[in-house]
Parts: sequence; C-alpha cells; structure tokens
Amino acid sequence: MRKFNIRKVLDGLTAVSSAASASSAAQQQQAGNRETEIQETLQSEHFQLCKTVRHGFPYQPSALAFDPVQKILAIGTQTGALRLFGRPGVECYCQHDSGAAVIQLQFLINEGALVSALADDTLHLWNLRQKRPAILHSLKFNRERITFCHLPFQSKWLYVGTERGNIHIVNVESFTLSGYVIMWNKAIELSSKSHPGPIVHISDNPMDEGKLLIGFESGTVVLWDLKSKKADYRYTHDEAIHSVAWHHEGKQFICSHSDGTLTIWNVKSPTKPFQTITPHGKQLKDGKKPEPCKPILKVEYKTTRAGEPFIILSGGLSYDTVGRRPCLTVMHGKSTAVLEMDYSIVDFLTLCETPYPNDFQEPYAVVVLLEKDLVLIDLAQNGYPIFENPYPLTIHESPVTCCEYFADCPVDLIPALYSVGARQKRQGYSKKEWPISGGNWGLITQTNYLLFFSLVTLQVLYKLKTAKVFEKSRNKDDRPNTDIVDEDPYAIQIISWCPESRMLCIAGVSAHVIIYRFSKQEVTTEIIPMLEVRLLYEINDMESPDGEQVPPLPTPGTGSNPQSIVPQSHPSTSSSSSDGLRDNVPCLKVKNSPLKQSPGYQIELVIQLVWVSGEPPQQITSLAVNSAYGLVVFGNCNGIAMVDYLQKTVLLNLGTIELYGSNDPYRREPRSPRKSRQPSGAKMSRKLSLPTELKPDLDVKDNSFSRSRSSSVTSIDKESREAISALHFGETFTRKNDTSPSPCLWVGTTLGTVLVIVLNLPPGGEQRLLQPVIVSPSGTILRLKGAILRMAFLDTTGSLVPPAHEPWREHNVPEDKDEKDKSKKRRPVSVSPSSSQEISENQYAVICSEKQAKVISLPSQNCIYKQNITETSFVLRGDIVSLSNSICLACFCANGHIMTFSLPSLRPLLDVYYLPLTNMRIARTFCFTNNGQALYLVSPTEIQRLTYSQETCENLQEMLGELFTPVETPEAPNRGFFKGLFGGGAQSLDREELFGESAAGKASRSLAQHIPGPGGIEGVKGAASGVVGELARARLALDERGQKLGELEEKTAAMLYSADSFSKHAHEMMLKYKDKKWYQF
Repeated sequence: MRKFNIRKVLDGLTAVSSAASASSAAQQQQAGNRETEIQETLQSEHFQLCKTVRHGFPYQPSALAFDPVQKILAIGTQTGALRLFGRPGVECYCQHDSGAAVIQLQFLINEGALVSALADDTLHLWNLRQKRPAILHSLKFNRERITFCHLPFQSKWLYVGTERGNIHIVNVESFTLSGYVIMWNKAIELSSKSHPGPIVHISDNPMDEGKLLIGFESGTVVLWDLKSKKADYRYTHDEAIHSVAWHHEGKQFICSHSDGTLTIWNVKSPTKPFQTITPHGKQLKDGKKPEPCKPILKVEYKTTRAGEPFIILSGGLSYDTVGRRPCLTVMHGKSTAVLEMDYSIVDFLTLCETPYPNDFQEPYAVVVLLEKDLVLIDLAQNGYPIFENPYPLTIHESPVTCCEYFADCPVDLIPALYSVGARQKRQGYSKKEWPISGGNWGLITQTNYLLFFSLVTLQVLYKLKTAKVFEKSRNKDDRPNTDIVDEDPYAIQIISWCPESRMLCIAGVSAHVIIYRFSKQEVTTEIIPMLEVRLLYEINDMESPDGEQVPPLPTPGTGSNPQSIVPQSHPSTSSSSSDGLRDNVPCLKVKNSPLKQSPGYQIELVIQLVWVSGEPPQQITSLAVNSAYGLVVFGNCNGIAMVDYLQKTVLLNLGTIELYGSNDPYRREPRSPRKSRQPSGAKMSRKLSLPTELKPDLDVKDNSFSRSRSSSVTSIDKESREAISALHFGETFTRKNDTSPSPCLWVGTTLGTVLVIVLNLPPGGEQRLLQPVIVSPSGTILRLKGAILRMAFLDTTGSLVPPAHEPWREHNVPEDKDEKDKSKKRRPVSVSPSSSQEISENQYAVICSEKQAKVISLPSQNCIYKQNITETSFVLRGDIVSLSNSICLACFCANGHIMTFSLPSLRPLLDVYYLPLTNMRIARTFCFTNNGQALYLVSPTEIQRLTYSQETCENLQEMLGELFTPVETPEAPNRGFFKGLFGGGAQSLDREELFGESAAGKASRSLAQHIPGPGGIEGVKGAASGVVGELARARLALDERGQKLGELEEKTAAMLYSADSFSKHAHEMMLKYKDKKWYQF
C-alpha cells in the first residue's frame, strides 16, 4: 500500500498520501507517548527542479571561436556541448540535441549569433541575444559531409566546404542554400587525374571579396573568381595542406603542410612558392632540404603597423623530439619563441585589435585551447607571459574523487580562505586585464547580490595538497605497502569539515585520515604527529555477557599499552608476523623531516590503519569530526575507531560486532582473522566507490544499478561484513530513561542498524588536555531497511539542531593571560536546546537509509513517522537541508529520481525524474545543500549545479549574465586618397546579386533539409539584425547606394550619348536616301 500511495503522489494526488501518512502517524502517536504537533511550512509549490550553471573546463573540447567586437569566446566539444565565456562571472552552457561533435564555430561578429557545424553534417544558428541561447535554424546536409566553413565579416552568406571538394553557400538569415555551387572539378586543372581531396580551407581575399581562396587537402590551392565562376590561379604543392592564412594586403598567403613546412605564395605567381620555411627543421649543409618534421596543424599570419608580422603555428616539431610537450611557436621577425604546453593543442586563435581582415591586424594575444586547459598568451610583452585565468577551469587538476557542498558559511570564512589562497598564486602573469571581457552580469540588487554570486559564479579560493605529508616512492620496489590500491595512493575519498571552527578532516584511499587546523601563521613542524590504528575483524566463539561494556581507554593494538604519538618514521614498518606476513605496517610512510607549513590548513594529526597478519587495511567508509569535543571518528567494514586529536590518543577501537555487545540481532558465524587472508604480495582491487562495503554493480545495458544483496537482513553471508556507513556527533538523549541530553555519537551501518555511543567529556581549558574522554556504548539500537546514509536531530519546534562546534581561533599565536582565562571559561557553541529546555520537552532523530526514512522521538525512541522512499532502487545521497526558513529531507536515487520530504512528517513534496545513474562519478559526487542547491560532477572536468527551489528557478533568468551587449562596430579602415582615386583599396562585392535566388536559382531540395529551431521565427530578426547590426547595414547600404547612383549617372550619360549618336546617324541616312526612288535602293 505504501508503494501505491507514492505512485499516487507522482500523479499529483498528494492528498491521499498525506492522509495516509497522517493517519499512520496518528496511530503511532496513540501507541506511544503523545508528541507535540509541529507546524510545517514547506509545501509542494515551494519546489521546482532546474539546472542553473555549469562550471569547469569543457570536457573533450573540439572547436574554438572568438567575437572580436563583443569579446565573447565560444568552445565546442566532442559531445555536442557549447560553452560561452565573457567577463568573469558571465558563462553559458548549451547542448546540441544530437550530441554530435562540434567541428567548427563561426560568430556573426557583433550580431549576437553563432553558427555551429557538427560532425553529423548539420549547421545550427544560435541566438545569443537571450540569456539562455537557443537554436533559430538548422540545416541538415544529406549527400555531403561538412569539413570547413567560412563566414566573411559583415556578410550573410556562409561558405560551406565538403568532403567531396565542393563549396555550397548558405544564407544565414533564412538558413537556405543558394543555387550557386563551386564544384571541385571546375576548380582544379582539367588535366588533373585525381581528386584533390576534402576542403580544408576557405577564405576571401582581404582586398577583394570577389576572390575566394580554396584549399584542398592534397596540396592544391585555388583562387576562385566568384563573378566569372572560374579559377584565376591554381597553386600546387607536393605536401598535404592543413591550414591557410592571408596577409592583410591580399597579395600573399601562407600554407602549413604535413611535412612541417610553411610555404608563402605570391598571389600572382602560382608556379612556385615565394618562400619555404621549416620552423623546427635542422638546416643541413650543402643546401640540402631540411629533414621532415611533424605536421603544422594550423598557422596564422598577423601584421602590425609598427613592426614585423607575427607567424603563429602549432605543431611542426622535429621527429627526434620524443617526449617533448606540445608547443605553440611564435615567429616575430628574426626571433622564434617556442611555448611548451601541458596538454595537446586542440585549436588556437590570435586576438587582434580590428575585425576587418584588410587592415593591419595588430595582434595582442593568443587563445590556446588545450585538451584540458585554456591558455591566453600576451603577445605585447617580452617573454610572452600568460594571462591569469579568472574562470574556475582547474577543478580537474587531478581527477576529482569527492565533492561536498556547504552553504550559509560564516561570513569571515571566505575572506580568510581567499587571503591565504592569494599567496598560493604563482608569479609572472601578464599585468594586463583578461581580454575576454564581453557580456554583463545579471540584474543584481543589494538583497540578492550574495545569492547571485553563490548561485551563478564559482571562484577557486584555496588549494590544499594532502600528499605533502608522505614520502614519495621513487620506484616500484620502494612502495611494497601501497599496492592495495589501483589508483593514486593519496586520493581523497571522504571530506568532513566544520566551517565554524575551520577544522578539516579527510580520509584517503590508502586507509589514512589527516586532520587539519586552519592558521594564518606559517609554521615549521619538526615532527609530524602520527597514530597507527589496528582495526581487526574477528568474531570469537565465546562472547562475554558484559560485552557491551568497554574500558575507558581501549587499546588499539593487540598489546596492553595505549597508543600515542609516534615521534618519527614508524618503527613498525618492517615488522611482520612470525610466519613472514605483513603486520602493523601502514600503507604510506610519513615524512620524518621537518615540514614547512604555509598559512592555511596545517596538519594536526595523521592517522593510519595498518596491515593485520598479512591482511591489508580496508578502505574507510565513513568519517566525522567535531571541534567542540576535539574528536574524530571513522569506520570501515572491520569496525570503528575514535581518536582524541587534542590529546593524540585512540579512545575507541572496536569491531562492528563488538558495538552490539550481547544485543547482536544477526546470526554470525565465527571467523578466524586469517581465514581469507591474502598473501603478502597480493593486490586487492580497490576502486574508489560508494561508501559502503556492499557495492552496487553497474549494469551498462539499462544504465542502472542493481544490488547483489539478499533482501533478508536476518542472516548474513559469512564472507560479507557490516561496514560503518554513517557517523553523527550530537547532544541528545542516548537512552529511553534519560532526562537530559548529553554528548554522544550515533553510528549507522550498512545493515540498517543505528547504535549510540555515549561521550563523557572532561571540563574545558587545561583539564580537557589532561583528563581522558570516557567512551561507552549506550545499548540503544534502532533498525531501518537498507544501509544508513544520514542522521540529524530536530528540537521540539522542528528546527535543525546542528552539532556543537568551537569558534575558530588562532592556535599558533601565544595567548595572553586574559585569553587563557577566557578559554578556560569558554564552552563549545551548541545550538542544542539542552540546558534551557524543560525535562518534558523532547527531540527528534531523523534517519535516512538507502530504502526508507524514519523520524524517531527522543528520549522515548518511538518511531512517529516513516516513509519508504524506494522499493525497486536505492538512495545514493540523502541530506537534511534548510529551505525557506524550514527544513526538509532531499534524496537522490539510483533510478534518477530527486525527491524531497517534509520534516518531521516525511510528506512527499517533490519527485522528479532527473538523471539516470550512468557512472560512479555521479554517485560519488552528488550532494545537496541549503537554499535549494545541489551539484555533481557531470564529466571529469565539469561541475553541474542545479536548484530544487521554486523561488530560485523563478529568479534564475535575472541572475544569469547577458552574453550580448550593444557595441558599435569599429569603423572600416580608411582607403586613403590615392587608393580611392586609382582603385587600390578593398573591392566590395554584391553577394546578393551573385548568390540570390534571382541570379543563382534554387538549390537542390535533396541536398539539405531545413529544420526550424525551437527559438522560433520571431528570433530570426533578433539574431541577424538588431540596433548595431542595422546601423552597420545602413552605413553599408548607403555606401552601396551612393556607388550605384554614381554608376547609374554614368550609364544615363552613356545612354544620352548613344541616343544622340543614333539620332545623328538617322538624320544622315534620311538625307542620303531622301530623293531616291524605291527601285534605286
């Protein structure tokens, strides 16, 4: 019946399920003690799901374009994504529905539009004049493959080159084909016996728009006269062509070839190149030809008014440079600079002062799109420094393995992180401002200013490298203990952070935990504090009746002495058991030399699990830190360990079964610790995975997960282990008969059990460092279906009770006497209503598992609300979050559903199918936070943010930045008096007259299919015109009109002269034959 009710909720019949849950709650309330009714304010209408922004570097980039007037950068990817970048904070993500790779992008410069060419032979026109760009038109080529596109500046006719070597012409306003076609067999020599190959380049002569330069892959270049429809010149070369670039005067062009050479050609000398350059070839003696090099994939030829031109190229290195990184070469006069890149070059563009191709280009920067980075090089400064990149593109510097999302952080936290993070920035950047500066931020009022920055922008504040504490292994023989993992042994799996106290704790894949404390002072740590913990999974045949009683300081190892700090490199690294198996050996070796620690996060303590009798330590599955108690706790499939990081001692080290004591509800068979032990040299496959030992299997066929687990939880397979899956510190009622709350730890396991451990803390100040913390199980056991994911506590009004925390203070500065007195009196900050509440008032525990959620009244421990979240799937992530001054439970299921439930009644408020779980990356990184926000890693390099708040969805349009801003197009270069007089300036072309339907006719209908875009016909004029575009067109039209009027005047004068001449000749004829008879003719 519960499942049936949930389905009704999905159909919008919320009343039925609300009534059902209310009635079940009423029954439970009558059965237990009476609970006070809590007024809930959240309703279904407060929730709506939508994507907000995408951050990070575009995954698998494939194309690049730049609008030099709007100053907007576009990047296309192999998955059909489109990322647009303006000034920092102005970013946009779009996606082609087909998912085909973007092979080329062309801006309609200063028009607010972009043309994309895809690998599935489609062209798309994007309207950038709206905050969320949309496709206005699409054109699907049926018989030909698109290889290259060219759109001249201020032209509406797009040249499209194909694999067959033909060129078609598209009107970008109507997105229709012209009847004008340049066929490959007309362009090449008639005597040529072979096909010239696909089109690799198209461009018009900067000084004459009527001349089109066509580059074929085989090495043939043709200068085509558009008016006469024939080739003026043909340039042939033995080597294949990769790219072509014009000199701005239109008298020379340069080609890059597959043998690493550049050929410069004079337009009117087609027989041989004017000059051949091999930039990276070794010049041999006796005038021999240089050795061939790798292909030069792209070349650009940019001129300056005051000096030598720039020739910029990618590739072309000699073949003997094995292992050398990819390079961008900048040739300027006699100097050649080779700039090494970290990744392979996908594409590059030179940014110039003018958009006009027939003027001095004046290059000032180069945008280099790398496989995993975006680099901007300053051409105006000596040494070509790079610009400091303001976009958050470096989140993937090493593969992302874990994500946590924190909202409502203390106001002083971000400035503190920024101040220490600013010192990490490397020096030597260009002093100029970031040149990609287009677009505008959204409308920001004072009230939503911070909300804008938190919802739309992302800024890297600080970076922490956790591997610095460990010795790096130089070869494979030096790392006998790290072979338990297939990936990076320093990879981080879990993060636990207390923003108020700034305490940070991480758990790594090599079964290590590091605790960090924030400091603004630089310190040098002589000896790194370290603890080794021996967590052992063992079930004894005999269990003592008082098994749940734990000594105050249980020993972590097999010996009787409690463990303390190991002052230098651990002496146990070489220890082994009597039969030669590894024992008491950690996976990583901590540095024994002094460690200089910069301001920021500094190491407080390193904890490592060790090998036990030849069995490697198991991965840590849960982690929690509490600054008020000075404790950190972690667990895995062997058990749980608690450490006092102030006294640097292990307080608790128990197997999971020992936590139950005599209350263990499961039938477990005795197991020897060496039963399934692996030999010393064996390697365990330990991929980063979900934080549960019972990992799901990815079923690729249906893009979903299936659990390979028996539905029965009353018996366990003897080889499966119960892992610790959730930990939560709190101040609450630990037993049914408690009259007041006390500090405790709630422990959740993969078998759905919740256990409570009582913490007896000494007084604050110096006493806290001298007296031990007493830890003991309470005997309280709660049960749910599925592994426990999240726990939280509510007070009697239904408000969230956050864990107690200590405010941050600087530990590396000696305290005054007054400060010491204050610290003695200082109590941990806790919003827990423990002291002020009356005894009769209660709390609520919210527990979320993979299958269900329960709200349990404390101290009575009655389950007052229960909700089965999913029957067929399982919950991957559950978070108790605040929204609109209330709280709710947000869940993400493996079947792709995002759900929210009210608290404490667990009424379903939202259930939306969002995203099927297709890989472990999403499972590992999806997280919710307050204010209706969530995020996950959508690709190895990108973060996708979304919101489940209806208010945010409504205001999102205002928060997003404007890509297009009205900018006046720069004036065309002055032709000069003599060039105007003698016709030496740029020649214009009436393309409409050539390519229009009246002159060229209609194109074949079967060649391409026009598809109207979702942007609608209304947006066509918005994309192809606009205020600035109309001004430019009006100016151009006036020039053309004046020119045509002049031509008309000349033609009229010629006609008058012709008419006068005709009249004169007619009069003479009349006089000649005036007196003759008809028979005399």
